[in-house]
Amino acid sequence: VCYGWRVSFLSFFLSAAQPITSKLDENWWAYKDVVQGSFVPVPSFWGLVHSAWNLCAIGKRQSPIDIETSHMIFDPYLTPLRLNTGGRKMGGTMYNTGKHVSLRPDKAHLVNISGGPLGYSYRLEEVRLHFGSEDSQGSEHLLNGQGFPGEVQLIHYNQDLYANYTEAAKSPHGIAVVSIFIKLSENSNSFLNRMLNRDTITRINYRHDAFLLMGLNIADLYPDTTRYITYEGSITIPPCYETSTWILINKPVYVTQMQMHSLRLLSQNEPYKIFLSMSDNTRPTQPLLQRCIRTNINFSKQGRDCPNNRALRPQYRGNMEEGRREGRSNVSALINKNFCSARNECHFFFFYTFHLFKAN
Repeated sequence: VCYGWRVSFLSFFLSAAQPITSKLDENWWAYKDVVQGSFVPVPSFWGLVHSAWNLCAIGKRQSPIDIETSHMIFDPYLTPLRLNTGGRKMGGTMYNTGKHVSLRPDKAHLVNISGGPLGYSYRLEEVRLHFGSEDSQGSEHLLNGQGFPGEVQLIHYNQDLYANYTEAAKSPHGIAVVSIFIKLSENSNSFLNRMLNRDTITRINYRHDAFLLMGLNIADLYPDTTRYITYEGSITIPPCYETSTWILINKPVYVTQMQMHSLRLLSQNEPYKIFLSMSDNTRPTQPLLQRCIRTNINFSKQGRDCPNNRALRPQYRGNMEEGRREGRSNVSALINKNFCSARNECHFFFFYTFHLFKAN
């Protein structure tokens, strides 16, 4: 009886939604239920309300994912990413879209990436911020089931094959997303500080607010590492096209607790509507299925006593010296459970340098 009721309810819902979807607004979706007004589909309904969005429900290469250590494969042919700014700083407009904090570069200042897993040159289209209502969540991707307070996504389109982002997003090899986890610290990344300092972030309190920023150096946003992991996936908003190469950088960037608090005070709505925090603007993780997760971190490099081609079993361990170097007083890092020695040739794999820890 319950099963039949669910089918009937779903049929009713779909039939009710169909007249709306014939003239569907591309922004007619949400991350979480609204507290008032008409129905707006949340992630579990994205693939049901319109045929053009069906990949959100039935796709086999969807994003984000939970990055499990057991699925990592070292690829010695993955070269470092190349960032090309033309030696110039860029300007851009920062928006409150109602769903994200979005920085869109001035078209006069081109920023491109290439190399790594990419076979083409990709042009920066948008810098997008995801963040949570609590410090334990906010990133779209997870690492061994654990979330981070936030995630920066630098979204690029293939400028070699396509004229613009819209065309590229629905086409093969169309999109490249560089993703960087956000953690909390006493000091913030210099690029994010330009976006999140009080004088700037308060200019975009409400949906549709915008503020122009100039003199930005996108290289300042990238952590000091050439290490990353990569996999083939999708864009994480409707229509969920499976055209994205994801590149997750092996170190996080930092913002202050006050800056994270300021993000949580941004409203999804216009000023004349009820306040609804933009936080928790994340899509749930999707099944990995048969996909491969590659990395250029050689976690199986053979030393004299090191196990070769063996899956690592990470665990938490305090590392006070590293914490002092990073400006934190108490940290724990994931390391190889069976590491050979403090000065061995084994790499501690992706999560050691990722600083997956709780900082006081």
